[in-house]
Amino acid sequence: MDKVIIKDILARGILGIHDWEREKPQDILINIVLFTEERKQAASDDIAECIDYSAVTKQVIRHAESARRFTVEALAEDIADICLADKRVLKTTVRVEKPGAVRFAQSVGVEIERSRELA
Repeated sequence: MDKVIIKDILARGILGIHDWEREKPQDILINIVLFTEERKQAASDDIAECIDYSAVTKQVIRHAESARRFTVEALAEDIADICLADKRVLKTTVRVEKPGAVRFAQSVGVEIERSRELA
């Protein structure tokens, strides 16, 4: 199995349970790994057969900035669903972090792994 890695996507959205977290957008850091079989795409060297990293990134940012989720867990699930909507993606790992959310920690977050059979 091959991995497509989209690292350090920075979105700004409403995410959190506290009143102050719901007032203005805050930074949300997202990392995604898409597990797929890329042999055919690599052999053909045809971009039309490959997963469009840019399209995935834009869709994830658009969702993160508009979802207004209360938990990083819920946002991570949403993003996993977005990733698994592409039938070429067999499994995904999604990490969602909130930089500066907790004093004395650079960031806090969650990492989930979801696969097609559980989607």
